[in-house]
Amino acid sequence: MTKVIQPKELSDPRPRYSQGILAEGGKLLFIAGQTASDKEGNVVGKGDIEAQTHQVFKNLSAVLKDVGGSLDNLVMTTTYITDRKYREGYNRVRQQYYKKNSPTSTLVIVTGLANPDYLIEINGIAVI
Repeated sequence: MTKVIQPKELSDPRPRYSQGILAEGGKLLFIAGQTASDKEGNVVGKGDIEAQTHQVFKNLSAVLKDVGGSLDNLVMTTTYITDRKYREGYNRVRQQYYKKNSPTSTLVIVTGLANPDYLIEINGIAVI
């Protein structure tokens, strides 16, 4: 069971993310950084932040589904993008995937990821 925490003393960032999430019971699932690689290891959407973000969410969903969860179980994510200009495209796609509450979230701009074709990587913590 989780409860979204949005203190009145802080700005309300919804629907982008929640200020805090209180989790009770359940098991923690730590999800490694997911990239825009498909099942065969091919980079999906080279040069296209929105296509890559969709693939990353598909990969996050696969990990969650494997243990009986969904994106609704995420309580924290850290997102790495390689350029500030990708922020809006990432946010447009991200909001399509969080139907209830968004997890807590940190966005980091980095100079590069493991593969130079990757524009985005997301890791997370879920309560199942």
